[in-house]
Amino acid sequence: MAQDTTFTEEQAAPERAVEHDVDDPRRAKRFLFLRNGKALTGLGILLFFGILAVVGPWIAPYDPNQVSADLLQPPSWSHWLGTDHTGRDILSQIVVGTRGVLVVGLIAGVSATVLGVIVGVTAGFIGGMGDETLSALSNVFLVIPQLPLIIIIAGQLPTAGGVTVALVIGITGWAWGARVMRAQTLSLRKRDFVEAARANGERTWRLVLAEVLPNLTAIIAAGFVGTVTFAVMSQVTLAFIGITPVSDWNWGTILFWAQNNLALQRGAWWWFVPAGLCIALLGMALTLVNFGIDEFVNPRLRSTGMNARLLRRRRIRPRIGFTPVLRTPPDGRPDVGTTARTTRKERS
Repeated sequence: MAQDTTFTEEQAAPERAVEHDVDDPRRAKRFLFLRNGKALTGLGILLFFGILAVVGPWIAPYDPNQVSADLLQPPSWSHWLGTDHTGRDILSQIVVGTRGVLVVGLIAGVSATVLGVIVGVTAGFIGGMGDETLSALSNVFLVIPQLPLIIIIAGQLPTAGGVTVALVIGITGWAWGARVMRAQTLSLRKRDFVEAARANGERTWRLVLAEVLPNLTAIIAAGFVGTVTFAVMSQVTLAFIGITPVSDWNWGTILFWAQNNLALQRGAWWWFVPAGLCIALLGMALTLVNFGIDEFVNPRLRSTGMNARLLRRRRIRPRIGFTPVLRTPPDGRPDVGTTARTTRKERS
């Protein structure tokens, strides 16, 4: 029986770089997230909406509150997305309203992520009574229904705008992320590299910042994306049902006016379809970024992503549970197989 010559990715890197024009494996791992098609698509859509949120008020063709004689007109050269029942330009409303949606998502995501990291990492690292107290606090906030609470607070505050909604979401939406951080920190604090740093006399804050937090980066990013998604959907929902001021333009406000003026019954599809597509595109972008983060964190999915070019050349379609392993066929050139067991069987 011939000797099994299964290669790791590092061992086969020189041959693979020559035969398949693949970069250094360490560099490939470093930029793997940016090479992910899902992540790139999601980041591209987010970048578009981000630029639109920054420059929207300056590039909008009309004032979103400006009425005209073109009442409920379909898309035309003068109004690319048509007008509403008072002659206001729909495109201008969407462009100007993008900022409100993204600001709410960003503020809520940052505040909830910061609180979740502080509480979760602290509870998992210090242990003891402090861990029990912070865990009990997390459990209390975990059972608080966020959307009804936001509706009650926004209803009691007549001037409650997007920032108020974002802060309420951030204050009440950190508990789940804190639980995840605590569980991961409990696993990391007993690892050899943390124990070695502790034995060398490193301070606690240094252990947390230099040893624990870098290993939680991907989980923190995934939690941030999830919170932003929930915040955006909550803002649109509250605007659609009229809880937040309808004078503040966002995509939910457009749907509010369309629903109250029977746009669907009138056949004015241009009044609600563009805003709905923007909400769907933003949600899809955040979901794709979340998928990209998951494929970057999961070792099995990451291995598939690093060998995506080889898999495509062999017409192999990756699937859940599929782990590519580099092996050396009889001609001595590195290739991709499914498992080392398959390689050993072929050598027999």
